[in-house]
Amino acid sequence: MYFQSFSDFLAMGGYGFFVWLSFGVTYLLLLGLIAVSAYQQKQFKQQLTASIAREQRVKQYQEQQV
Repeated sequence: MYFQSFSDFLAMGGYGFFVWLSFGVTYLLLLGLIAVSAYQQKQFKQQLTASIAREQRVKQYQEQQV
């Protein structure tokens, strides 16, 4: 597609609002997905660390009982 000016490019032949809105929503959702994924990864690492520490405490306790 060839546009005469930058404003024609932004207008996208009269469909600019829908085109740019769809781009904006897509990028917003992708940023949200990245944020949620990073949060879930952080939570998983914390849970894994707590689980490993709990297993070590149980193992130490069992060794003390023998």
